[in-house]
Amino acid sequence: MSTNQLAASYPYFLANKAVYANEDLVVTNKYTGEPATKVALADAATIDAAIAAADAAQGALRKMPAYERQDILNHCVKRFQERFEELAYALCIEAGKPIKDARGEVTRLIDTFRIAAEEAVRMEGEVMNLEVTPRAKGYQGMYKRVPIGPCSFISPFNFPLNLAAHKVAPALAVGCPFVLKPASRTPIGAIIIGEILAETNLPEGAFSILPCSRDGADLFTTDDRFKLLSFTGSPGVGWDLKAKSGKKPVVLELGGNAACVVDEDADLDDAIERIIFGAYYQSGQSCISVQRVIVHESLYDEFKQRYVEKVANLVHGDPLNEDTFIGPMISVSEATRLDNWIQEAKTAGANVLCGGERDGAMLQATILENVPDDANVNAEEAFGPVSIISSFSDFDAALEEVNNSQFGLQAGIFTRDLYKAHKAWNELDVGGVVIGDVPSWRVDNMPYGGVKESGLGREGIKFAMEDMTELRLMVIRTPQS
Repeated sequence: MSTNQLAASYPYFLANKAVYANEDLVVTNKYTGEPATKVALADAATIDAAIAAADAAQGALRKMPAYERQDILNHCVKRFQERFEELAYALCIEAGKPIKDARGEVTRLIDTFRIAAEEAVRMEGEVMNLEVTPRAKGYQGMYKRVPIGPCSFISPFNFPLNLAAHKVAPALAVGCPFVLKPASRTPIGAIIIGEILAETNLPEGAFSILPCSRDGADLFTTDDRFKLLSFTGSPGVGWDLKAKSGKKPVVLELGGNAACVVDEDADLDDAIERIIFGAYYQSGQSCISVQRVIVHESLYDEFKQRYVEKVANLVHGDPLNEDTFIGPMISVSEATRLDNWIQEAKTAGANVLCGGERDGAMLQATILENVPDDANVNAEEAFGPVSIISSFSDFDAALEEVNNSQFGLQAGIFTRDLYKAHKAWNELDVGGVVIGDVPSWRVDNMPYGGVKESGLGREGIKFAMEDMTELRLMVIRTPQS
């Protein structure tokens, strides 16, 4: 198959095997709105069979030596590299992601599996001195990490390759079988990952990749054979799943409305360039997209003039065009929702400095000013090509404004003052503080996750591996002669 076309249809993967069960899931080209391909859709019986297969596979997978799991991950890296343009093209079509952004995500997919391959042989424990009291004389302890068991993974539409990889790769690294539900709007990337995993010697049942309807996906949450649920998506869905998940641990990577502070000593050229990337990269459909920009009053007028000028000139259009920066949102309904929020803010007194027009799923890159705190576009997660600018005079007040949110994923601070950087790190109620760059920056080995409505737990390979393992202690008593 050519790298610039999709297959006519795709299977799901049940217990490592491709199954062309039906063609019930139509995947559209997000730019044209036309059908692009069809994918097999799993029903409840198939999901149940996948869970049973994962449960049966855990013994064999747990016994697989670390170097064999590393070899599997390295095989994936090699095949992703060989299928690079095919993966990027699929992203372009199914997610509407501009081709340069799509290639960037494929690069991160490769990075994530490469890091997991490195970490697969580093899952170590510790010898403990237990002789901390006279009653423990002659006792020694040691612990190791063991796989937690079958894992349930639910991944989102906005990074359908790399956010699936952040669940799949650490599971393979530690030896946990899994069942993955990719987003119904963007299942193809996950299916291609399945095609590559099926080339390996993973034990039967080690993985299943099952697109399915949300209504039919209850087993991903409620089934007690799963020992971990990892979900990435919207807060409303995520917290509801946690409430239904029973006794299993839950990792939630949810939403945000990330803020970026530009202090008076910032390099404006650099800050504007990075904030444009952070706010409008892949049409703002990222949970760490820059949504609120808080600029020192001494720089505000110049920042505003230059920022508006550059954003107004971003290229909108076909994501297959190499020059396109702003592609379509994932659906007309999502673009309509955000357009309505912009109009609501405008009615409430906000100024639209550029953009603010919608054509189908295409929403212009938009900048707003004077937005009320309680406006949806400010208080909720915009998840689209919109940013809000405001000014501050006092750095402490700017930090309070960052914290004035129900979300707490990441924040960006442009400052050269070491003391202010540490103050931001100490005081911001977020999962990560990025100094000298936008909150949208992420590299795939770092601990990534949020607080408040932004979720529970951390991803990043080593940290996900900790969630997917349990500590097992051994105590040895040496009888006293």
